[in-house]
Amino acid sequence: MTDAPLRLDVTAAGGPAEGLALAVAAERRGLDRISLSETSYNPFLPLARAADRTESIELATGVAIAFARTPMTLAYEAWGLHEASGGRAVIGLGSQVRTHVERRFGMPWDRPAARMREFVAAVRAIWHSWQTGERLAFRGEFYRHTVMTPVFAPDPIPQGTPPILLAGVGPLMTEAAGAMADGFLSHPFTTTEYLRGTVLPRLRAARGKAEAEQAPWTARPFEVVGHVLTATGRTEREFTENLRLIRERIAFYASTPAYRAVLETHGWGELHDRLHPMSVRGRWREMGELVDDEVLAAFAVAGTPAEVAREIRRRYAGLVDRLCVSGPDGADQEPLLDVLTEMRALDRG
Repeated sequence: MTDAPLRLDVTAAGGPAEGLALAVAAERRGLDRISLSETSYNPFLPLARAADRTESIELATGVAIAFARTPMTLAYEAWGLHEASGGRAVIGLGSQVRTHVERRFGMPWDRPAARMREFVAAVRAIWHSWQTGERLAFRGEFYRHTVMTPVFAPDPIPQGTPPILLAGVGPLMTEAAGAMADGFLSHPFTTTEYLRGTVLPRLRAARGKAEAEQAPWTARPFEVVGHVLTATGRTEREFTENLRLIRERIAFYASTPAYRAVLETHGWGELHDRLHPMSVRGRWREMGELVDDEVLAAFAVAGTPAEVAREIRRRYAGLVDRLCVSGPDGADQEPLLDVLTEMRALDRG
């Protein structure tokens, strides 16, 4: 991390039309990257549409669910986006939690950090075969890819292969990101205290070890992407509604057992104990009411676009390389773009 101005990204979930519109608007505002998450839609579809309507903005998945796919299926999706966009794809991957991998996607789950390390290695092996024409011969503990006939191999891409960023919260996945990826995606349920005290030391140690071993992928610069939840609006009514939705989103994350450690950093472990049973019963709106102002302020930034821009810059400048800003799912994206425009103006002095 440096003291250079933060590179600025906007993220959202949504369908192809929303993703396309946001990409066009974000490029018009001079932002660096749009990142689409995988919730109700496959993010590669709107990003592929955006590739035809934009020229310079990077197009990222933030995140695509790795374990919902095999390395081969992910390799094809990412390669197609990278080729269509003229080399602007950035592949953000996450593991999701066991319940969703097994019961929603019907895919195997075991030793997720070890599996993710091998997943990334397998994707890179496939891409290397396509880029160079060399024989594909990947044999791992979880994945095996040893057949690639010419008719199934895409053409090489002049810009090279896309970067792979990994998302993580816990220590093992964080270390996997430092060891294997081209960058780290901070989860939106992360405070600056947890990032500074728990995440970054593990990340730096794992990356340093990979560099000392001269792992081939360390030739690329490593980037740390912060992610901040934002409640803002152009009217009081819009702000109030977005604030309610952000409280509910924080409550949703806080109810997840895998994220309890973040709460415990602040002494809020009992909040998880109250929220988890409510989540099982689907009491989402009531859950948001348990997120008080102290918890809200730790996980999100709220206010007018100008206020939010100043506070985000204060918290994250010098801590991360780039920042991804998100609001409530389905909300109007223009106030978020206003925040990022204000931040860009602050950096310009």
